[in-house]
Amino acid sequence: MKNLILYTTLYNQNLFWCTTNYAFMKKITALFVLITLCSLVQAQTLSNFSLKNVVDAKQISLQDFASSPGLVIIFTSVACPFDGYYSNRLKQLQNEYSGKLPILLVNAYTEAPEAEEWMIKTAQANGLTLPYLSDKDQVLMTQLNAQRSPEAFVLKNTNGQFTVAYHGAIDDNAQAENGVKQNYLKDAMENLLNGKNIIQVSTRPVGCYIRKK
Repeated sequence: MKNLILYTTLYNQNLFWCTTNYAFMKKITALFVLITLCSLVQAQTLSNFSLKNVVDAKQISLQDFASSPGLVIIFTSVACPFDGYYSNRLKQLQNEYSGKLPILLVNAYTEAPEAEEWMIKTAQANGLTLPYLSDKDQVLMTQLNAQRSPEAFVLKNTNGQFTVAYHGAIDDNAQAENGVKQNYLKDAMENLLNGKNIIQVSTRPVGCYIRKK
């Protein structure tokens, strides 16, 4: 009887140990997956591209920014209401970071209202002089796996290799500029310029879905 009790006690202890450690290992595995995913976001490298800037009809390539500490790419549109909400904020970024960090606007929509002539008119109406790239073949969109507009990407230049350091929303309040509490994009830009690590490397972009060709 004593042996049976002892055996039962040891069995329960082992069962508890296994259950506890299994739960612990599940947490460790989940953490490892999360870290790996974050690393993949940070390590994503952009290949060279050449796209038309509708503002001056000239081609712009990644190589044009070889001497810059980084690059900001913002996917936007003509017709999406969410892009309209951000027109003033884009103008503020344009004015604040001119000569500090290049910013590119990219339109990857293929629908008729997103034609280049309307891209030009919209940029002029909003007072934007930033390069506005036409990505109708969705080359840059595919490289960065951009899915919505507006969706922002901050790329860090390390010895000529541009890697994604942040991607996602511009801030935490699309519809109300006065209600913004967290400026995700601006914070990432400032950290990049000051040589600091970008802590929040990804947020969920809020906007219109970019339909693939």
